[in-house]
Amino acid sequence: MDVWWFRLPRMDSDPDGAVARFSAGHVAVMLDRGDYWQCAYLIRKGSDRRLRAAGIQTLHREFSGLVPWTEDRIGTLTSWDQVKLLNVSLNRLRRWYTGGLLFIGDAAHAMSPVGGVGINLAVADAVAAARLLAEPLRTATSTRASCVGLVQRRRWWPTLLIQGASGWRTGSCWAGRSVRTRTPAQHPAPGLPRPVRVLQRFPVLGTIPAYLVAIGPLPEHAPTWARRPPRPASPKSE
Repeated sequence: MDVWWFRLPRMDSDPDGAVARFSAGHVAVMLDRGDYWQCAYLIRKGSDRRLRAAGIQTLHREFSGLVPWTEDRIGTLTSWDQVKLLNVSLNRLRRWYTGGLLFIGDAAHAMSPVGGVGINLAVADAVAAARLLAEPLRTATSTRASCVGLVQRRRWWPTLLIQGASGWRTGSCWAGRSVRTRTPAQHPAPGLPRPVRVLQRFPVLGTIPAYLVAIGPLPEHAPTWARRPPRPASPKSE
């Protein structure tokens, strides 16, 4: 899949938090940014040029069809220049390092935008790298591959786990497979995806994906020596 990425105005009467809508072959996600919605509309891989040629009204019709209460503002998208294409990749380097060089974050493992976990993994990689390499850097031994290799050895399995959850083996997530394989003609009355149905039936399970997205399977913490000391409390004015 690929993703169209654009903004829509947010009204006071709109729902709070993230919004997701699924239909046969169509997925829309809206992230609440306070005064606007950051919107993602999933399209089939490689279909961007063909769909753009049909005109911006195509996006107006399909997105407002998924999220009807956006019909009063979808017209603010007047040009394709307002719609960015995210070329979705899901891959990783076999080796993240060599002497004096270390790749982390998207440079080491490109992530699906589903769940927004890419930035979390990148920050965790950076914290792990800082913690593991601080002493070698201080003692001028950080160019040794054995030093920088410590970061990959620690961050490898969390990357595998998160990419697996995003559909590493199949090349796309379950939402992406829906976009790739389903059409309204084939599935005129689709139901909710199975993971969504399971979470609806057992709401307590929702804490698991929430934790994996927000915290990750292997949280990283800055060491005590790298943390800023708390500011002293300012004296109360008389």
